[in-house]
Amino acid sequence: MDRTFDFVISGAGIIGLATAISIRKKHHKASIAIVEKEPAPGLHASGRNSGVIHSGIYYPPGSLKAKVCARGGEMMTQFALEHGVRLRRSGKVIIATREADLAVISRLMENAAGGGLRAERLDAAAIREIEPHCQPYEAGIYVPGTAVVDSKGILAAMADKLKHTGVEFFFGERVTGATADGAGVSTTGGSFSFGHFFNCAGAYADVVARSFNVGMDYRLVPFKGIYYKLRPEKYYLARGNIYPVPDINFPFLGVHFTRSIDDEVFAGPTAIPALGRENYGIIADLNMAEAFETALRLIGLYINGGMNFRALVREEIGRYSRKGFWESCRRLVPSIGLDDIVASGKAGIRPQLINVRERRFEMDFLVERAPRSTHVLNAVSPAFTSALSFAEEITAGI
Repeated sequence: MDRTFDFVISGAGIIGLATAISIRKKHHKASIAIVEKEPAPGLHASGRNSGVIHSGIYYPPGSLKAKVCARGGEMMTQFALEHGVRLRRSGKVIIATREADLAVISRLMENAAGGGLRAERLDAAAIREIEPHCQPYEAGIYVPGTAVVDSKGILAAMADKLKHTGVEFFFGERVTGATADGAGVSTTGGSFSFGHFFNCAGAYADVVARSFNVGMDYRLVPFKGIYYKLRPEKYYLARGNIYPVPDINFPFLGVHFTRSIDDEVFAGPTAIPALGRENYGIIADLNMAEAFETALRLIGLYINGGMNFRALVREEIGRYSRKGFWESCRRLVPSIGLDDIVASGKAGIRPQLINVRERRFEMDFLVERAPRSTHVLNAVSPAFTSALSFAEEITAGI
């Protein structure tokens, strides 16, 4: 069965939904289809998101992330307010935990100045006035505009908005390949023809792109993010959000504390190499063929030693244990006890894009285009924050 639409989008995560919203703003009468392999929107990275609306301070001026993050945060906040989605402006501190972090703090403040972002460099005493239980090494940054939103509420509101504007959803269908002329795709439920195709397939975006002969130098490698939660009687240890200064060699933000929209305090995530793109548990959701391919790639990265991958593995492997994870938490809040953190059941997969030819992490968002298709190859954090603004970039010229 072939179905024809002006625009077809693969993936009903936050980027796919935002892309459909952007298309609808430009083309009021166009036919739009969203094809999603799961039975509902946002069941993977988007629905497992912390809900933090980031400021953009981590991203250097000139990067695509810097371009879309701050504006995306404003757009996401406005969307939440307009659609009655829960939101709380909670602020965030980013603290140094060692002397080497002080130079990174200066670099982050340069990013803030270059992007016109509100951020304050404070000494340790001033940081403790905001977060009394954290222990900075000399200094930190206060970002007052950081907010937390109900991420599942956002996804539901976006999907409802799209349905009311005539966008059609096709759940339970996986895109399996593209036609030779790039004007159609096959799925597990039939086929689609289109005027233009948007690949917003998240963890499988590289697989979909290769069926169009796009993104041949790239592969997505999954990293598992495991979270713990503070016991309710210890929630007071974090008033808002407490982050460490990030290691600029890696595209991860480090273990941090987040006060959720439900007022629970989570600690995490890890960035542990995973054996599958949806391998949330130890063996849960594990596809053996995919696990074998991923394992070979991870072994190759470790042996080759590029991208500081060995250092990342050595640091992260210790966080598999509760005690190792707790040690990471104590860098931020020294008074936290081992028994103060408990398993949360919350886990996510970050599909990190790697340039296999140049053997490096792709740190920025990455979009590649073909004559009748657009492929979002790297849409990791702050993709949720940036989605509505990023979608304008994705749909530019369409």
